[in-house]
Amino acid sequence: MTSPSDALRAVAVTVSDRSSDGRREDESGRILVAALEALGYAVTGPVVVPDGVESVAGALRNAVEDGACLVVTTGGTGMGPRDLTPEGTRQVITRDNPGLAELLRREGSRHTPYAAVSRGLVGVVDWPSERGHGGTLVVNLPGRPSAVQEGMDVLGPLLGHLLAQVSGGDH
Repeated sequence: MTSPSDALRAVAVTVSDRSSDGRREDESGRILVAALEALGYAVTGPVVVPDGVESVAGALRNAVEDGACLVVTTGGTGMGPRDLTPEGTRQVITRDNPGLAELLRREGSRHTPYAAVSRGLVGVVDWPSERGHGGTLVVNLPGRPSAVQEGMDVLGPLLGHLLAQVSGGDH
C-alpha cells in the first residue's frame, strides 16, 4: 500500500436528499471513504449532494477538474423518481464500461436479489489532450451501506489494472 502522499486521488460522492439536508447520517459515504483509504487512495469526501441529474453531474465534473483519477458514488441508482445518479453520470462520462457495471450487479446478487435493481454505471471521463493522457474512472454504487462494502470488495482488486488502462498504460 502506498502512503497517502503517494496515493492516487479519489473522490467519494454520496447522492442522497436525506443525507444532504441532514435528516440521515451518511453511513454509506463513511464506508466508501474507509474502503478507498484501505486500498491506498488519498480520498476527498464524502462529498454529499442531493439526488438529481445536475447535482450528480456537477459533483463529477468538480472531481475531474480537481484531478481525481477515481470517483465512486453511492446512492441514487434505484428505481425511485429521484434516483437519477446514472442520468447525471451519463452526462459526464465519455466512454462507458457495461461489463464492470454488470459484474457489480451480478456479484451483489449473491448477497441480495435487490442488486439487480441497481442502474449504476461505470465509465471514463477522458481528459482533454492538453492535460495529457488519461482520464477519470467513475463508478456508481447503490446507497445501501452493505452494498457499498460489497461493491468495493469486487472493485478493489480490479482498480490498479483499470486505472493503468485509463491512464494509457499497457493491458
